[in-house]
Amino acid sequence: MRVSWDIMSNGSPIIIVNLKAYEQGYGADGFDLCKIMEEISIEHNVNLAAAVSAIDLVDFSDNLKIPIFAQHVDGVNYGSHTGSILPEAVRYSGAVGTLVNHAECQMSWEEIEKTINRCKELGLLTVLCTADLESSEKGAHLNPDMIAVEPPELIGGDISVSTAKPEIISDTVELVKKINSDISVLCGAGVKNQTDVSKAISLGSEGILLASGVVKSSEPRKVLLDLIQGL
Repeated sequence: MRVSWDIMSNGSPIIIVNLKAYEQGYGADGFDLCKIMEEISIEHNVNLAAAVSAIDLVDFSDNLKIPIFAQHVDGVNYGSHTGSILPEAVRYSGAVGTLVNHAECQMSWEEIEKTINRCKELGLLTVLCTADLESSEKGAHLNPDMIAVEPPELIGGDISVSTAKPEIISDTVELVKKINSDISVLCGAGVKNQTDVSKAISLGSEGILLASGVVKSSEPRKVLLDLIQGL
């Protein structure tokens, strides 16, 4: 059941839910959450995707109809790299792409460039996470498929970037599109409800990267249904 997927397959924005290493985000519980996402995606014709633990990539990719992303890969080739996450292994596992340089798994610019290039060789989508306008500009020159701008101080908080720093979204969109109009700009950090999503979209964002607002919720279906109204 592995998904071959175009990022804007139905012309609508995307919501990527990062399951991180939350208790609710791996194994059977993580799968159940992604199953809810699958049902909502099909019923409402919206783009939902999940970034999951490397251990769960095969199971989730084989048994779900939503796109599955890795949370991280290493820009290495075959060889003596014990403990590294090989891009070929991620592709073999059925993932359509990966997050790169998440605030909780930061990389050097040299590592970022190697990882993006390796993923391009294999046809894996890349979602480069950036903290501000400066890093978004630098990252755009590396031509990832998506840039998700997330001020680290707002990650996991109750105030969304679209409320606290709306200018970072609009300015990032403008700057990135001047460098490469094919890069999709997402926003993250603190997004919790349809108002946050709607505001981000109105500022030019083409999607959302979020985590705790969905994964740690006692009613994830309700939260997801609310979020997609913002699209």
